[in-house]
Amino acid sequence: MTYSPTPTGKNLRVAIASDHNGVKMKAALVALLESEGHITDDLGSHGTEVVDYPILCAKIGKKIANKDADRGIMIGGSGMGETIACNKLPGIRAGLCGDMFQVGISRGNNDSNVLVLGAKVLSDEQAKGLALAWMTTDFNGGVHQQRLEQIARLEAGEDLA
Repeated sequence: MTYSPTPTGKNLRVAIASDHNGVKMKAALVALLESEGHITDDLGSHGTEVVDYPILCAKIGKKIANKDADRGIMIGGSGMGETIACNKLPGIRAGLCGDMFQVGISRGNNDSNVLVLGAKVLSDEQAKGLALAWMTTDFNGGVHQQRLEQIARLEAGEDLA
C-alpha cells in the first residue's frame, strides 16, 4: 500500500468544528486561518448548548474522506474524546496537541490530517500558535512513510504480526 502525504502550505481547505466548550476558540481559529489564506468550513457548533462531539468528528472525517477538505481541526474541552472518536474514522490520523513538540511529531512523523485542541487546556493565543505551526509543518517521510503504510494496513484489517 502506497501512502500519499497530506498537503501543506497555503490555500488549504480546512473543516473545523468544536463542541460547546470550544466555540470561542473555533471562531478565533477560523479568523486566523482565513487571514492566512486558507478556506474554512465551519461545521459547528455555534452556541453553548451541550452537543455530542462524535457527531462533529464524523462530519470532519467525512469531509476529509470525500476530499472536500484537506485537513480538519476539532476542538473539545480536553480533546481526549475527540481524538479517540476521530481516529475511529477511516483515513483519519488525529493528533491531540498541547505544545509545539507534539505538533512536530503529529505532522512531521505521523502526518496527522486532523488537529485536536483542548479549549479547557489552552488559551486562544496558544491554540492559534499551535494551529499555524501544524498547518505549515511538512511530513518527514523516510521511516515514517513505512509506518504510515503499516497503519493503513491495520486500518484495512490486515494482520501485521
